[in-house]
Amino acid sequence: MSGNGGRLFGTDGVRGRANDILTPEIATDLARAAGEGTGGVVAIGRDTRRSSPMLASALHTGFNSVGVDTVDVGIIPVGGVSRLTRDLGAEYGVMVSASHNPAEDNGIKFLGRDGAKLSDEREAAIEARYHRGRPWHRAVGAAVGIQTTLEDAVARYVDQLADSFDYRLRGVQFVLDCANGAAVRAAPELFQRLGADVEVHNADPDGMNINRGCGATHPEYLSEYVAGRVGLAFDGDADRLIAVDENGATVNGDVLMAIFAKHLKDNGKLKKNLVIATVMSNLGFRKAMDSLDVEVIETAVGDRYVLEEMRRTHAVLGGEQSGHVILSDRSTGDGLRSALQLAAVMASTGRELRELRTIMREYPQVLQNITVEDKTGLDTNTPIWDAVAAAEKELHGDGRILVRASGTEPLVRVMVEASSHEVAEQVASGVSDVVIAELG
Repeated sequence: MSGNGGRLFGTDGVRGRANDILTPEIATDLARAAGEGTGGVVAIGRDTRRSSPMLASALHTGFNSVGVDTVDVGIIPVGGVSRLTRDLGAEYGVMVSASHNPAEDNGIKFLGRDGAKLSDEREAAIEARYHRGRPWHRAVGAAVGIQTTLEDAVARYVDQLADSFDYRLRGVQFVLDCANGAAVRAAPELFQRLGADVEVHNADPDGMNINRGCGATHPEYLSEYVAGRVGLAFDGDADRLIAVDENGATVNGDVLMAIFAKHLKDNGKLKKNLVIATVMSNLGFRKAMDSLDVEVIETAVGDRYVLEEMRRTHAVLGGEQSGHVILSDRSTGDGLRSALQLAAVMASTGRELRELRTIMREYPQVLQNITVEDKTGLDTNTPIWDAVAAAEKELHGDGRILVRASGTEPLVRVMVEASSHEVAEQVASGVSDVVIAELG
C-alpha cells in the first residue's frame, strides 16, 4: 500500500483483515513512518488474536530499523498500554488489536506520550510519511533500536489500578467475561487481589475465539450466569465495559455514565457538572442528566471525539453507549478502570447494581441502515428533513430522531427513540421510506 495514497487511519487506528488488508509490511512501514527521527522508546502491547504476534513483531522491526527502541508489554488491555506509555516516558504506545471485531481482523492503535490516541493531525503526518515510502532512514551499528520485554507489565498495571481503589471487595461477587481477549489475565488478577469472589468466563484464548459469542458485544452471555451477582463484560482490547445486573439485565455505557455522574456529583467531584456523550446516547440518559441539573455536550460518534471535548472543557466524565467510558485522567477508555469505578459506587453506597441502574429509563431505540447511491446528498435533501421534522412533531417531545450518513459505508442510518418500541419502529420506517425514495 505504500505510496498509493489510500486512507489508513480510521476513527480507531488502522484496521483490516489480518495478513490481507493489514499486512506485516504495512505494520513495518507504519512503524518506520511514526518512528523516523523520534528516537526514544515505544511500548507495544497486543491482544490474543492469532495474527497479533505477527503484527507486533513487524512493528518492533519497523521501529528498531529507524533507531527506536521498543518494549514488548505482551498481552495486556489497551488501558495498560496507556498507563505504561506514561510510566516509561515512551514516545508512543501501540496496541495491536481490532477491539470488538472478529478474530480474522486486526488493528494498530497509536497512543501518544500522554497515553491517549493521537490527534488527527499527528495521524495525518504519520500517514503522509508512510505514503512517501522509501528511502527510509536506516539506523546502523549502535544506532539500531533494540527490543526488550517488560515481564511484569500486567502486574504493574494491576498494581496501579488496585492501589487507586479505596475499598475492599471481600464477599462481593462478580462474574467476569474476558472475551478471550486482552483482559484474560489482568481482570481476574485485579478483582481477586481486591478480595472479590470471582467467577471467570471466556479466559481461554486459542487465537480465533476472541469476541466469539462473548464479551461486551454479547452481554446476553453473562445474563445466563449472573444468578444474583454482577457481571462485567470486556471486549477484545478491554477498552469497553458492559455490565449485567443481578437480574441479568444489560447495563450499557449510557447507564454506567449516568450512575457515575450522579455519584461524582453527590460527592462534589463532577467538575462543572458536565458530562460528554455522543449523538447516539439514549434520550433517557439526557433526561436523567436534566433531572440532576448536569449539562451534556454531544460529540460525533467515536471515543476520540469524546476525549477531545473532555480535554477542551476539562470534563472528568465522558463516553459512549457502547461501553467506552473515559474518566478523570482523560487518556483512553479502560474497561477495567470503569469496572472499578462501578465497584466503588456499589461499595460506597451499599446499593446493588439493579437499584443503581434505575437512575435512568432507557427509551426503546430502533436503528435502520439504508443503502444509498450517494450519501453526500443527505444534508441538502429537503424532503428527508421535512419528513424528520414532521415525525419529531408526532413524538411530542417524548422521543428523538437522528439521521446521519455512515462514515465508512454507503449507508444512511436512521435512529429513532420513543416511548415504546412500536412507536419507534413506526417512525423509523416512515423516515426510512423517504430516505429510500430520495437516495436509495
